[in-house]
Amino acid sequence: MKKIGIIASRELKAYFDSLMAYVLLVLFLGFTGFFTWIYGSDIFYIKQASLQVFFSVAYWTLFFIIPALTMHLLSEENRSGTLELLLTKPLSDWQIVVGKFLAPLVLIVIALALTLPYYITVARLGDIDHGQVLSGYLVLILFSAMYISLGLFTSSLTKNSIVSYLITVFIGIFFQIIFQMIGSNLPGTLGHWLNYLSMNTHFDSMARGLIDSRDIIYFLMFITLGLVLSESMLIKRRYS
Repeated sequence: MKKIGIIASRELKAYFDSLMAYVLLVLFLGFTGFFTWIYGSDIFYIKQASLQVFFSVAYWTLFFIIPALTMHLLSEENRSGTLELLLTKPLSDWQIVVGKFLAPLVLIVIALALTLPYYITVARLGDIDHGQVLSGYLVLILFSAMYISLGLFTSSLTKNSIVSYLITVFIGIFFQIIFQMIGSNLPGTLGHWLNYLSMNTHFDSMARGLIDSRDIIYFLMFITLGLVLSESMLIKRRYS
């Protein structure tokens, strides 16, 4: 765990040293704050003591922010040649992958923690469902972890960070839109499984406060898949 912590802290420090962390935090808080409190179907418009609006806005904001956090994790190491040096260290491939996975996840948790004043404010405005809020924050963390693991995998495929970003967004579009769009028009088992693969199915359920083991399994399955695929790419590079 100590070695994983060292890798994670190094990557987290790199985010703040390059100002990327500050820029993305400002963008996240700016977008979510604007659409939650000021514009469109904001909290005052719906007149409900609920953070449902915030969860919906954060859902799409994180979708575009997370690939920016993950696109350089392994692609930059590939481009600069430092990945080969890292692989010579007394570190397992799994430790490298998990360490690089945890850094952006910690940054996302920090971003979400900075939105707790939203929760406190809404709770003062009316009777808020605390269980729903807890479930909503949990699904945002699981959602982020899933895309971080997939973004880490795409970063291992290329030396170009922009290409990694685009591939991650492309894959994400299937989970965000295409699986549900196709699945809702197909009957039978195929339609059922495509709907199950749709992110909206699981996110919306938990954002409403319904925690189902099938939703948890869905996120953990893809988080694990992304990490295992990333590790396999490192193993391939180590022995190539």
